[in-house]
Amino acid sequence: MRFPVALHTDDGKSYGVTVPDIPGCFSAGDSEDEALDNAKEAILGHLEVLAELGNDIPSARPIAQHRSNADYEGAVWGFVEVDITPFLGKAEKINITVPSLVLRQIDRYVQDHPEAARSRSAFLTEAALEHMRKAHQVESPSG
Repeated sequence: MRFPVALHTDDGKSYGVTVPDIPGCFSAGDSEDEALDNAKEAILGHLEVLAELGNDIPSARPIAQHRSNADYEGAVWGFVEVDITPFLGKAEKINITVPSLVLRQIDRYVQDHPEAARSRSAFLTEAALEHMRKAHQVESPSG
């Protein structure tokens, strides 16, 4: 998942980073690159705690939804990509019904795009999460 991050600086040398979609998640660094690296560590730490508490992993919203927030005025925006898979819980085997043509298309996509989908199950999981993330944005665009 790609989380948008807001970078702030007062002196152009050191940077503070806020992760708007994860309340209380922030970091800093002595350069933009270090700040982004430290933000990734902060995000992973927050997600680990949320998972341990049984809380949902927050969805990453588009930067455009954060720009109107006065807390981020003057921020430089970036993204930090993290693998949220370890925080989603134990895999469970299920039985679903899928039309055979759709199943063949999914399998062909997975075979042709191994960088995008590791397996049929991963593809279906990621597609469902993406659909729910987009639906959540439509339902509550202000957060």
